[in-house]
Amino acid sequence: MPQNRILIVGTIRIPPGALERARPAMAAMIHASRAEAGCLAYSYAEDVLEPGLIRVTEIWESRAALSAHFESAHLRRWRDSWEALGVHDRRLAAYEIDAEEQV
Repeated sequence: MPQNRILIVGTIRIPPGALERARPAMAAMIHASRAEAGCLAYSYAEDVLEPGLIRVTEIWESRAALSAHFESAHLRRWRDSWEALGVHDRRLAAYEIDAEEQV
C-alpha cells in the first residue's frame, strides 16, 4: 500500500527590517531542502499584505522523507540562525495527503 504524502503549511515571522539579512539563509534552506530525497515541493513566500509574514509550504513523499529532513544539517543551521534573524511565531502543521485533484 503506498504511503500518504505529507503536506506542511504554516507561517513564520521575521521582523521586516531583517528580511534582507534573512533572504540568503532562507534561500540556502530552500535549495538544500529541494535537493533532498523525497522533497516534492518546498517554498517560502512573503505575504503581500503583512511585511515579515513568511508563508511556508512543503510536500514530502512520505513520513520517512520528512523525518530525514528533520535530521538534516541544513535544517539545524537554519534553526540556529533564527535568534540572530529574529525569526519568531512559528506556526506549522502537517497533513497527510491521500488524494489529489485539480481545482
